[in-house]
Amino acid sequence: MAVHPEVLWAQRSSESDENKNIVYVTVNLPDIQEKTLEYNLTPTSLSFKAQAGDASKGIEERLYEFAIDLFDEVVPEESKQHLTSRSFSLILRKKEKRAEYWPRLTKEKVRQQWIKTDFSKWVDEDEQDGDAAALDDDLDGMGGMPGMGGMGGMPGMGDA
Repeated sequence: MAVHPEVLWAQRSSESDENKNIVYVTVNLPDIQEKTLEYNLTPTSLSFKAQAGDASKGIEERLYEFAIDLFDEVVPEESKQHLTSRSFSLILRKKEKRAEYWPRLTKEKVRQQWIKTDFSKWVDEDEQDGDAAALDDDLDGMGGMPGMGGMGGMPGMGDA
C-alpha cells in the first residue's frame, strides 16, 4: 500500500514579474529510486509516485504517492524539477500574474496532514519585493551557506 510523503510548499507572487510568480513544492523523501519516479504536472494538478529506500543500506523500501488538484493553474512547460538524494523539488510557474498569494496549495479546503508550509522558503506577501536573493538559489539547496563558526572562549572562566 502506498504512503503519502511529506510535501512542503511556499510561494511568491507578482503582478508584473513572472519570474517571481512561482510555487515551490518539495517532496521531502530521501533515497527516491530514480528509475521508479513518476510525476505528472498538468495546469491544474500534480501527481507523484516513487519507490524510496535502499535495502542494501538497511533502509526499508516503500511505495510513496499522492495526487492533488492545485489551487489555481500553473504552466507546466515553464516549471522546473530537480531530484536529489534527499528530496524531489519543483518550481511551478503560476499562470496568472497576481500580487495575492494562493490561500493554500490545493483546490480542496480540507487540510492534508502531509502537506506543510516550507518556512525555509516562505516570505510574507508584504516582504517579498526585497527577496531577489532567495530567487537566485531556487534549486541550490543550502548552496554556499557559511559555517556557524565557534563560540569562542568565555571571559572570566579560567582555571580556578
